[in-house]
Amino acid sequence: MELQKTPLKDCFILKPNVYCDERGLFYETYNKKNFEKVTGLTVDFVQDNQSISSKGVLRGLHFQKDALAQAKLVRVVKGKVLDIVVDVRKNSETFGKSFSIILDDVEHLQLFVPRGFAHGFITLSDQSIFSYKCDNYYDKASESGIIYNDATLALDWHLPEEEFIISEKDLELPGFEEAVS
Repeated sequence: MELQKTPLKDCFILKPNVYCDERGLFYETYNKKNFEKVTGLTVDFVQDNQSISSKGVLRGLHFQKDALAQAKLVRVVKGKVLDIVVDVRKNSETFGKSFSIILDDVEHLQLFVPRGFAHGFITLSDQSIFSYKCDNYYDKASESGIIYNDATLALDWHLPEEEFIISEKDLELPGFEEAVS
């Protein structure tokens, strides 16, 4: 497993060792010892989630507040997504900055999203299966988010807006300034 830095503090890409032959391929999606060795972090993942989405489905930008914030290790099992994170930690040197990456079933990259980041993705392929490990349990009362088209962030979602499929709940999310106040 190889660690690649991103421009955002504490957020990084993990590239697994993939073994291919005439039968197909094999790689470890997660190994606690290797994760700790490469990252220098001890993260106790307690919940795994998976979603299936069709092209244009935009989920996010989501986060949980305060003590119930979640660190996530995200990956694509099938398909291709644009994954976007935003640092919402007020005391961070990268507060308000975003990072995006294509995650797919070809490169098998994973993104570690630390606590205090808003996270979202949009499916670019016909279908995606998106998987993520969380270090804190989901808590409805502490959930929050940022509207996908916030002018302050000016995020590029790589698809025309008329192709977006967004839940009513996500369409009602506040802008960046309101979400972090």
